[in-house]
Amino acid sequence: MNILEIQNLKKSYGKDDVLRGVDLEVQEWDFFALLGHNGAGKSTTIGIMTSLVNKDSGSVKISWVSIDDNFSLAKTYIGVVPQEFNFDIFSRVDDICLFAAGYYWVSRSEAKKRVEYYLKKLDLWEKRDAKAKELSGGMKRRLMIARALMHEPKILVLDEPTAWVDVELRQTMWQFIRELNEEKGITIILTTHYLEEVEELCRNVAILSEGKIVHQGSVKKLLATLDEEIFVLDLKDTLLEIPKRFSQYHPKLVDSKTLELTVKADESFNHIFSVFSEKWVEVLSMRNKSNRIEQLFLKLAKK
Repeated sequence: MNILEIQNLKKSYGKDDVLRGVDLEVQEWDFFALLGHNGAGKSTTIGIMTSLVNKDSGSVKISWVSIDDNFSLAKTYIGVVPQEFNFDIFSRVDDICLFAAGYYWVSRSEAKKRVEYYLKKLDLWEKRDAKAKELSGGMKRRLMIARALMHEPKILVLDEPTAWVDVELRQTMWQFIRELNEEKGITIILTTHYLEEVEELCRNVAILSEGKIVHQGSVKKLLATLDEEIFVLDLKDTLLEIPKRFSQYHPKLVDSKTLELTVKADESFNHIFSVFSEKWVEVLSMRNKSNRIEQLFLKLAKK
């Protein structure tokens, strides 16, 4: 069943049509990616869902509650981690979380339990007495996640959550987010420019461009629509010239031991490796030149 339903959502600022009839459905327990270039309408859509932006027309239902009928109730079902830090930097870490819980009428005794649980999960418990201004950028980002979970929402919206976070910490954060999705059943809606995260984490995706959804479906099916990909082959031996039999792959010799080939989705790699075998050239590794989701995003957004 759908836990989020958006139909024909429109929003304009003067003559600028930011949303031009957005239709979006997200199912319960989903790990969903909402992608789009800057200015595509992602933040406006999230702003309408969370009462920060007033829509012009259309409907939004969060956990089957219309924001037009009961916005106060609908808001209790959603937690948001925005792009920008928006807490009092002079407040203590635990107080920031306690205040957020109190906003949703969580009892103080229950709120204290949740503060301890989520701060420990996000490796912030040792910093509970520190002021927010004393935290690193990555710690502040984790604090915002903890704060958004204080009322234990059914939907968690993560707007660029791994910005300013190093690679190791990013992996730790995603392990925790996976647990929220798989064990607690919290639906995750993610916006990110680290598109490899979408390929690794998300089951479904929608691509927003110029205020319209240009694609929505499973990540796997979306990747299957790629008609060709560029692969980079790292060679053990020096390749002085490109074999003529590689002409169909639009080859590019980056250097004497690195070759780029454009391979269509329905083409086998057997021919490629057989040519290398004949030339007595050993392939050490092969990788995509660019992220597959990124290729698709650019292709669909351009259309």
